Amino acid sequence: MVIHGGIGLYGLRLGDTWVLDLSDNLCFGTWREVVTHPSPPARSGHTLTCIGGTQTVLFGGRGLGYEVLNDVWLFDMAEGYLNWVQILYELRNIPEGFSLPRVGHSATLILGGRVLIHGGEDSYRHRKDDFWVLDISAIPSLSKKDSSVIPSIKMQPFTLNSKGLLSKMWKKMKAKGYIPNCRSFHRACTDRSGHYLYVFGGMVDGLPHPAESAGLRFDGELFLVELVLQM
Repeated sequence: MVIHGGIGLYGLRLGDTWVLDLSDNLCFGTWREVVTHPSPPARSGHTLTCIGGTQTVLFGGRGLGYEVLNDVWLFDMAEGYLNWVQILYELRNIPEGFSLPRVGHSATLILGGRVLIHGGEDSYRHRKDDFWVLDISAIPSLSKKDSSVIPSIKMQPFTLNSKGLLSKMWKKMKAKGYIPNCRSFHRACTDRSGHYLYVFGGMVDGLPHPAESAGLRFDGELFLVELVLQM
């Protein structure tokens, strides 16, 4: 298990990375801190999603200056070599990419090793109801298993300038049928097939409830999303 950042004492956002090594029988575990350079800046409200094998993807969150982030980092634990790699890109090169920065979203592994990002909120706390697919395998160097390729990008950020490549890496999905409320800080998971996404709870805009902030309520809705994706 990998954790990064979050909120510590006195509301301070953290930027440390820890790995929990579990015993073979899953009864015991040992925490160890991973110190590497570069590594993701301090943040909270981000997501960490295991995409299979030894790789985990970090996306978004809220930084030290309360800014909402849209950066993507890849954490790789291949053969005991622990390292963060930032995947740099420009929002203007992605169709509707201006809406990508967010905090309190969900990021769930779906069919094909891709990550489905849903909801969250922007810097103005405007909640979202959109769906985005992040496909790390669209980056040629990251999808190859050749060990002579992978180490070459581990020591520095990996920059994407091609609009064609970015359109494969990031895709905004269209939703049909029932559209649930915009929400943030909800939870989501898929079934074993990776074809269905379950979304539950979170904060939504609506009438204030007793003992809650004006204009804010916590939702108890559970809804199912059927994924129709082109491979």
